[in-house]
Amino acid sequence: MLDSPFVQLTLELVTGFFALFAVTKVIRKTQINEITPFDFISAIILGELVGNALYDEEVKIWSVIYALALWGALMYVVESITQKYRKTRKLLEGDPAIIIRNGQIDFNVIKKEKLDINELLSILRQKDAFSIREIEFAILEQSGNISVLKKSKYNNPTFEDLNLPDKPMYMPINLILDGEVLEDNLKVIGFGREWLENQVKTFGVDEIKDVFFADWKQDEGIHVVSLRKNKSI
Repeated sequence: MLDSPFVQLTLELVTGFFALFAVTKVIRKTQINEITPFDFISAIILGELVGNALYDEEVKIWSVIYALALWGALMYVVESITQKYRKTRKLLEGDPAIIIRNGQIDFNVIKKEKLDINELLSILRQKDAFSIREIEFAILEQSGNISVLKKSKYNNPTFEDLNLPDKPMYMPINLILDGEVLEDNLKVIGFGREWLENQVKTFGVDEIKDVFFADWKQDEGIHVVSLRKNKSI
C-alpha cells in the first residue's frame, strides 16, 4: 500500500507543504507584499526544490527537506545581516530611486532603471495620478512599486470637506509618447497636428521628435515634457 504512487505523491505533497510553511515562517512576512530581486529568486528556488521532489523519482523527499532547511537558514542569515549592517542592504536589496524630483523627470534614473514612458504612466495611474503634471516626487521602490507625493495643487481637501459644489473631472489625454504623435487622441480633442506643433514650440522645442511626453487636459491645457524641461500652459 505504501508503494502506491498516489500514497507516495500524497506524502511528498504534505511534507513539502509543511516544509515550505516552516520556511516562510522563518523568513520575513513582508516578502509576499514587497518582493525584492533577492526574494524573487528565493521564491523560484523554493518552488523548484519542491517540484523536483514531486516529479523526479530519483530525488527523495528527505533530500528536498534538507535543501529547504538549508536554503531557509541561508535566507534567515541574509535577512539578519541586512537588518544589522546597513551597508549590505544596497547590495542585497537595492536602493529606491527618485524618478521625479520637484516635478521634473530625472531622465538619467529613467534610463538606468530601464523604465519607458508607458510603464511609468501605467504605474502612476495605479496611484491615482493620471498625469505627470500632478507629481511632485515619485520614488521607484526596490519591489518595483512607485511611491508618489502629489503636488499640493492636486492634493487639496475634497469638495465635500469644504462644502463646495461638485466640479467636473477631466481625464488627461496623451498626445505624444517618446516623440510619436498619437493621432487618434489628437482627433478626439478636436485639434490637428499643426496646432500641436505650435504648442510644442512654445516650450522651446523645435520638433515633436524631441518631446518625451505630452498630454492635454480640458481644464488645464497642454503639458509637455522634453529632455530639457517640464512645462504646462
